[in-house]
Amino acid sequence: MRILVTNDDGIRAEGIARLARMAKELGEVWVVAPKEQCSAMSQRITVHADLMVRRETFPVEGVHAYSVDGTPADCVKVALMYLLPEKPDVVFSGINFGYNIGFDIAYSGTVGAAMEAIMQGVPAMAFSNESNGNYEVAEAHMLAVTKDLLEREIAANEIWNINFPGCGLAKYRGILEVEQAAQSQFYLDHYEREDYTDGSFRLSAAGIPVTEGAEGTDMYAVLDGYISVGKIRNLVMEET
Repeated sequence: MRILVTNDDGIRAEGIARLARMAKELGEVWVVAPKEQCSAMSQRITVHADLMVRRETFPVEGVHAYSVDGTPADCVKVALMYLLPEKPDVVFSGINFGYNIGFDIAYSGTVGAAMEAIMQGVPAMAFSNESNGNYEVAEAHMLAVTKDLLEREIAANEIWNINFPGCGLAKYRGILEVEQAAQSQFYLDHYEREDYTDGSFRLSAAGIPVTEGAEGTDMYAVLDGYISVGKIRNLVMEET
């Protein structure tokens, strides 16, 4: 199996190394990721600037690794057009530093890369983890979850969206397959404001995470110690 691994946190992020290490258990791995942080870019592509592509050293031995001065969606396009010898069997995007649940899915560069993949005819999964740096549940269960999902049918216009809770294994409760994303943002809009004497002001994003979610949703799952597994549908594509 040939696997393309990408993300939106940048090629030096801890999460992509963890995802690539897991992917090596399944087959040949190519990492093509943004040179810099590209969170919240959704499926944006670069049209008014050039894309520089560089071979990179990578902390996981035996993978082909490249960075792109562009967005997550750019990385998928570049990988498929110029880097991989053949189309991959699947694209893994992540592991994102922070949940991609609820309305935040719409902003996600992690999900955007996965959506770009299915638009290019390649199945895809998006992986995310709570932004507290605790990957215990992900490390223990990511490979098994991925193997299971690879064997299951999914529509050509859908991706798997997997979110790992940031709790320790002692508080982990299992896997919940969710039918619905929470109908709110997980990171509520909030900005730190700095005012200037000329009347202008500076706003710095400082989203406030919620502490509870409606039962049965992806938000409820991760906040209650479960791995959340769900499908996200690309409404531009026809279902097949």
